[in-house]
This record gives sequence, C-alpha cells and structure tokens, in this order.
Amino acid sequence: MKIFIGSDHAGFGLKEKLKPFLVSLGHTVEDKGANEYNEGDDYPNFIIPVAREVSLHPNDVRGIILGGSGQGEAMAANKFRNVRAAVYYGQGEYVVKDESESIIRLSRLHNNSNILSIGARFVTEEDAEKAVKVWLETEFLTDPKYQRRIDKMERIHE
Repeated sequence: MKIFIGSDHAGFGLKEKLKPFLVSLGHTVEDKGANEYNEGDDYPNFIIPVAREVSLHPNDVRGIILGGSGQGEAMAANKFRNVRAAVYYGQGEYVVKDESESIIRLSRLHNNSNILSIGARFVTEEDAEKAVKVWLETEFLTDPKYQRRIDKMERIHE
C-alpha cells in the first residue's frame, strides 16, 4: 500500500524512524515533509499535502501525520472530503473491553480511518510502530451501518 507521511518539527524525529519501518512492512512511502528539522515550521504545510493525497484516493492510499499532540494535525486533515483522521497519542492501547477493541483497531473497523495522526510527544517509537502496524492490518467492517455513518459524514461536504 502507498503511505503518505508528513510531520512538523515536533514529530520529525519519529517520522524519520517510521519511514524505514513502513518500508520493512512492504509499503511504499512518500514523504510530504518536513525534510529537515525546523523548530519554527507550521504543521499545516506538511499535513495538508498528505490529506490532499488521501482525499483524492481515499480507498487506495493511507496517510500518517505526526505532530506534538496529533490533535491539530487531525483537525487540519479532517477538513478534506473523504478523509477520516484518527488520533493516537499513546497511553497503551486504550483498551475498551479487550485488546481486540483498542482505539486504533476501532478507528479502522467502525470508521474506516484512512489517516493516523500521532502525537509524537506522547508515544515511544515502539508504541508508534505497534499502533501503525495494527492500524494498517485492520480492515474496515462491511456491516452496512458503518458505511451508512461514513456516508452521512461525507454529506457534510455537499
């Protein structure tokens, strides 16, 4: 799968570590920046290009965006049609009932998230890799109720 990735200064180091990890899983990675650490950069400069690509190909590609908390990054990404960005900022797997219903897994199963926004200041490299792997391996459920809900969200853009 093709993965677009982007980050500001706060997530730059983790982004650079995730790229070879994604390749090791068999994915193609296109980095939308930042291409160097710059403490004064602004996350929209790097998140918008990732979100634009996912918006154009919502079922064929995925995006991973990183920032300090992942919150602003997800907000920017979710402005785009067909984008469903979910935030992950560590604290384990956010277990709901058991490991099979973690927040990361549920963001894919029920909401077909196509961008994962990672709060780099709150996760270890190991946690981020685990979350990314689970997120990439989890398929959207085919139950019509989940697609109906996504369709309702998409009508907001009409």
